[in-house]
Amino acid sequence: MHSCRDRELSEALAGKTPHTIDLFDHLVDEYLQMGDIKVYPTKSMIALGARVNFAYISQLGKNFIDVVFPFNEVYEDNLCFSKIKQVPGTNQHNHYFRMFFKEDINDEVRSYMRLALDKAV
Repeated sequence: MHSCRDRELSEALAGKTPHTIDLFDHLVDEYLQMGDIKVYPTKSMIALGARVNFAYISQLGKNFIDVVFPFNEVYEDNLCFSKIKQVPGTNQHNHYFRMFFKEDINDEVRSYMRLALDKAV
């Protein structure tokens, strides 16, 4: 990764609790086991991408991180998404996952993580 990108990531994580940073690192590590990904910090969120972006960390709370998976289909039959909202004017449906513990990334979550990544490569 480019050094300025590392600085941008450290700025995005500045002031976050060690627990939250640990959750973020765990999510990235889980994805790195699936394939080659890039981390793209922006002013309002952190995008995870391959050929295209496939997931977004939309909030880094004191004891959680919120991850958004954009899919063109609705996956209602799940136990991991707290809400699913259609992006107005598109057929994209954002699936929201809140992670409190490393163990929250279970086989079900990994299957959606892989689905998002597979659509991006």
